[in-house]
Amino acid sequence: MGSSGWLYLTAMIVAYGTANLLQSVAVSRTRQEKNFHPSLLLRLCEQRTYLVGVGFQMLGFVLAFLARRDLPLFLVQASVAAGLGVTAVFGVLLLKWRLPPAELALLALLCFGIAGLVIAARPAPSRPVGSATEAGLAVVLAVIAVLGFFAVRLHGAPGSVALGSLAGLCFGAAAVASRPLASVHSWDRFLAAPLLYLLIAHSLVGQLLLGLAMQRGSTTAAVAAMDAAAAVPAALIGLFLLGDQIWPGRQWLAALGFLATLAAVLGMTRYATPQHHRAAPPSRAVPERLATSR
Repeated sequence: MGSSGWLYLTAMIVAYGTANLLQSVAVSRTRQEKNFHPSLLLRLCEQRTYLVGVGFQMLGFVLAFLARRDLPLFLVQASVAAGLGVTAVFGVLLLKWRLPPAELALLALLCFGIAGLVIAARPAPSRPVGSATEAGLAVVLAVIAVLGFFAVRLHGAPGSVALGSLAGLCFGAAAVASRPLASVHSWDRFLAAPLLYLLIAHSLVGQLLLGLAMQRGSTTAAVAAMDAAAAVPAALIGLFLLGDQIWPGRQWLAALGFLATLAAVLGMTRYATPQHHRAAPPSRAVPERLATSR
């Protein structure tokens, strides 16, 4: 593979980091939703900031989709977590977030883990999947929806982590669907593939769960929980079912990089501090230069 896959990966990290920040701003201005109901998404869509954030998220998704054509899932999914670093930097610069030393150290560990995975990953196309995998993804979607119905009753950090984790499982399942789908070169086959519609369904439910998670406290905790839950199952499925590969002799580096990344995102769910607690007017929630750009 040429350099395009790595360029897609880098641009994806920036896009996801920007999306997390903008969605967090919009969520902080929206009345808290106490039920697992799509009305939250409808209210959020009334805000231009949220729509721009979703636009960046869609851009990140497209870039991730293109990167997954040749790069293994364990690399792409773990690299999504690097967007959290972009979110934190933009949050400090634009929203005056204050990150404790523990969180800064975890961000440094995250960068170390991603670097190890980049060095260890060996580009390769995905194996095709059968109807059993498609059925499994449909069952997973139903289970996540049921769990979300109960998890929405949690508040504070537990709510952020639980709902963020369920969102991550949805996005991880969407990633599993997109890896073989990215290798389909015919538009007819692409539009007729069940994986496409499973990918869309998982993405919509994941988006709702992420919004609910961000309303309950720390954006960093919600996104970190999401990234951890999205990375682990997708990485295992990629290695055992989809033909993801590691350069010979670098298995130890891949394992170390993945563990470091996982430890960083899990640590952030423990040490992250809340960036907002309630809806606030635009003049209080964001700097004036950001509010006036809406």
